[in-house]
Order: sequence, then C-alpha cells, then structure tokens
Amino acid sequence: MSEFRVGDGDFLLDGRPVRLLSGALHYFRVHEAQWGHRLAMLRAMGLNCVDTYVPWNLHEPRPGGFRDVERLGRFLDAVREAGLWAIVRPGPYICAEWENGGLPHWVTGALGTRVRTRDEGFLRPVERWFRRLLPQVVSRQVDRGGPVLLVQVENEYGSYGSDAGYLGRLADLLRCEGVTVPLFTSDGPEDHMLTGGSLPGVLATVNFGSHARAAFETLRRHRGSGPLMCAEFWCGWFDHWGGEHAVRDAADAQAALREILECGGSVNLYMAHGGTNFGGWAGANRGGGDLHDGPLLPDVTSYDYDAPVDEAGCATDKFWLFREVLAAYADGPLPDPPPAPARLGAPAAVDLTGWASLGAVVDALGGPETSSPVPPTFEELDVDRGVVRYEVTVPGPRQPYPLSVRGLRDVAVVYVDGERAGTLTEDDDRLKEPVAGYARVELWVESLGRVNYGPRIGEPKGITGGLLHERQYLHGVRARGLRLDALDDVTGVALGALPGDCGPGLYRGTVTVRGAGDACLELPGWTRGFVWINGFNLGRYSSAGPQETLYVPGPVLREGVNEVWVLEYEGASAGGVVRAPALRAR
Repeated sequence: MSEFRVGDGDFLLDGRPVRLLSGALHYFRVHEAQWGHRLAMLRAMGLNCVDTYVPWNLHEPRPGGFRDVERLGRFLDAVREAGLWAIVRPGPYICAEWENGGLPHWVTGALGTRVRTRDEGFLRPVERWFRRLLPQVVSRQVDRGGPVLLVQVENEYGSYGSDAGYLGRLADLLRCEGVTVPLFTSDGPEDHMLTGGSLPGVLATVNFGSHARAAFETLRRHRGSGPLMCAEFWCGWFDHWGGEHAVRDAADAQAALREILECGGSVNLYMAHGGTNFGGWAGANRGGGDLHDGPLLPDVTSYDYDAPVDEAGCATDKFWLFREVLAAYADGPLPDPPPAPARLGAPAAVDLTGWASLGAVVDALGGPETSSPVPPTFEELDVDRGVVRYEVTVPGPRQPYPLSVRGLRDVAVVYVDGERAGTLTEDDDRLKEPVAGYARVELWVESLGRVNYGPRIGEPKGITGGLLHERQYLHGVRARGLRLDALDDVTGVALGALPGDCGPGLYRGTVTVRGAGDACLELPGWTRGFVWINGFNLGRYSSAGPQETLYVPGPVLREGVNEVWVLEYEGASAGGVVRAPALRAR
C-alpha cells in the first residue's frame, strides 16, 4: 500500500516526487482479450500510467439495468498486472467522441438541458450509478494496494456550464462513496473554462495539443501552486463520416510532448491507443465553429485517433518518436514492445445465405408499436442506437403536395405506397417529388450518433417536429423502434432467399477462417449499416468514408466456420456494384 497526494509543486508517492507519464486507453474500445498486449505497448513506449473514461450509458442502458460494471474492475486489475498506475474518469459525462457523451438516453430524454446541473432529477440517477460503479474503483486505489492514483470530477465542465454547486455535489459524492485518492478537474486553458470547471481544493489540470508554456501560464494564473499537468495532450484527432482522415505530423507531436515535459509537467497522451467504437457507440459533433450548433458530424467507427499505437495495436512512427522523448524520464531501460498480435492467415469471402426485410426484422425484434397524433422520438420509444419505422397516411383524395419532415434527426429513407421515394436529412428534409392522397408513407429513421460535446448534448433523436403535407400536419403516426442491441441475438427472424437488387435488410452469411487473427472486413458497394461476427458487433460501416473497412479483433474469429450478419439500411450505393463482404489480414 502507498500514499499518493498532491504537493505544492509535484505529485508525491510515499513522500517522493513522481511525474505521471500517462496514456489514454479506454477498456471499452479494446477487446478484453487484447488488454494485456495494449498495456504492454504503453509500457514499452515509456509510460507509467494509463487513463480511462467510464461510459455510463454502456453499463446502464436502461434504468437500474446494470450491465457488466465489473469490466472496469477487471481492466484495473490488468493495469496493475502490467505494472502501471491508473487514472479513472467516471464522468458522469465523458465526451470521448462517445454516444451522448456517455450519458444514458433515458436521462437526457427526460431532462434536456437540466443534465449536468445540480437538478435533483439528474443527480438522483447519478448517485445510483456511482454507488454501483465506484466499488470497482475504491477497492483498487493505491492506498489499498491497487493502481488507482487519481479520479476525475466530471469532464471539461467549463466548456459547458458554470454550476459550481453541481461540481461540488459530485466531489462530495465521490468522497462519500469511498474515493480517498486525490480528485482533479480538466479543462481547456482558457479563463472561462477554468473558472467554470474547477473547484477549490481540487487539483486543476489543462487539456491542449500544443503551446504548453502558454497553457501552463494560464493555469498558473488560476492556481498558484500544485503540479502542472496536461490531462489530455491531443497527439492526434478523430474522424467524421464524409470528412477527411485526420493525421498529425509525428515530429510536430513529439516536439509538443517534449515541451510539456520541459515545463516540468505531467502528461496524459490522448490517445495513446484509441481502439474502436464497437457496437455503434460512436458519438457525433455539431459543426459551426465555437458554437457547435451547426450540421451533424457523425464520428466514424474507428477510433484510431492517429495515436502512437494504432487501432490494431501496432507501433507507429509516433510511437518511436514519443519513446525517444519518454526514455529520458524513465527509471531504467524501457522494455521492448510485445510481439505483434497474430494476423488472419488467408483472405476469406463471406458466403451470404439468407435475408430478411427491415420490416420483418422490426416485427420480430422491435419494441411495441405505438400510435399517437405526432411522431414519438427515439427517447420516447426507448431506442438508444438503432432505427425507428414511422408510418402515416396522407388522406385523400387530394392533389400532390410537398411532403417534408420538421426536426428530422438524422437520416430517413422514405417509401410511398411501398416504393422508395428518397432519402432525407436534417438539411434536406423535403421529398423531391410531391405526394398525392390517398397514400401510405413509411419513414425509416436512423440515428447516426448522439452529440457528445457542446450545448446540444442530449438533443432528442428521430422526428422531433412533425410531418407536413404542404403546410398541414399529418397526424395519427404509428411508430416502432428497433434497438441495435436486439440484433446481438437474432433468434426468431425468419430468413428467405437473397433479394435480386441487394436491397436493405438483414443478411446472414458464413465465412470460413484458416488462421484466426486480426483482420479487416471489406464491404464493397454496401451503403450504410452494421456487421456482427459470431455475435460481436463490429460497428457501423458507411460508403461516405473516410473509413473503408471495419477492424475485426482476432479473438472474435475462430478457426473454421464463423457466423456473419449484415444489417444494411439503404441497399446498394448509387451506381455501385455490391460484392460479398470479405476478410483480409489487418
């Protein structure tokens, strides 16, 4: 057992100054069987600590329905076994380019802008969640023989709000539940962020990607003493569907890291290893500059982040340049990197054998159908990730009028009398061809990810404003939601022959593997959807790019026959030729 505390100028471990050389690695973005390898890579880079968020919505998808909270504890045990310390960031809000910033949809749907405040309607579920989660942390603190040195209060709160009473309540809750190691806050190095996000008596840290001296000078204006720490050194960046792949020059990142350390600061690389947004948990951002109030920008499935350890666990040029800098601060020679994970032995095509329409899938696995005057939101239908089928009748007889959707989030594929009529988005919410009555209209609305940062966190999904025929609202809307996790077990879905047009629906197939190992899945000509291999959800694919393949962790595959399911929302991309999905070595 050891004592870790915050001194006037240093972190102190059993009274001795210590510098934290940390790297972010999120246990929920890495297959559990690969934790040991990734942690060994961090040690080989020269780090002595690992940092992880905890996504509340992953572990409590429904109120009181906790799911595998013990996974955090298992990860912290793996951290200790790897010879590293740990920093835990339990939120309740985490950002992290994660769905809804980690907040459950059932919380934000009910509370709106009252989340992340001292409102009791928000704090009550937070307290219940922390009581369930924190024993995984408390028993593994450094003063109890574990690896945990620091626990964060909220996350970048100064970028969002100014409710100091809320932050104080969270800090008190952490203490009451048994957290005895030092607490800290992290915010951008700007006056309004540090005043809004820091707490008296709690270590304040700053997040940035460059200009360490200026950032630490700003921190010193607010805190005259205490260790300097960059709690998020952004050594790379993330990607959005339809955008460019983000890359940061490795030498530039190395120089920025060296500057942090020359200032005497501790550091947490964000990310040291990014991993993957498995299961459709990728979040989204809003464009529009500092206001973050513009177009929706969904995050891709890969969270590679241009990190020093790439998505498949391999060392990049950035790894070796960072290791060169970090080696000067190590107590001895750095260990060699572990052997690279096994790669797929040979390419293999998926043999597609069956298909069910989206309607059949919703009928078999969807939630209860509702009927109401106006369209219900995803939150009202208890859909976190997935799709909702809305049905409405255009009365008749009446002449053709424009049909539009008010408050559409995020994308809708529309059918009129069973024929596809177009795809609508937030920015293009009116069908190109008018609709005459009588007509039956179906709108399949998919969530592309909830906003994870900025003032629009927690905004509802689905149709939030209504359906208009010319200027008249169409009332009497039937709706049925399909949660993505319902497809983790597809028992009960009746399959038929493959469609001739490669249209939307659920496809079943098999792939025979010789030499199981890390792989990537190609889906040439497919438009947008999700893939499961042996019941493991690899995440969303999209023809929008820049991500072109899905990462398949080696432990997901097995020798011989593997089961594959593809949920395609739109069918063949325009002008494209659809071919069977295929595995190749990563």
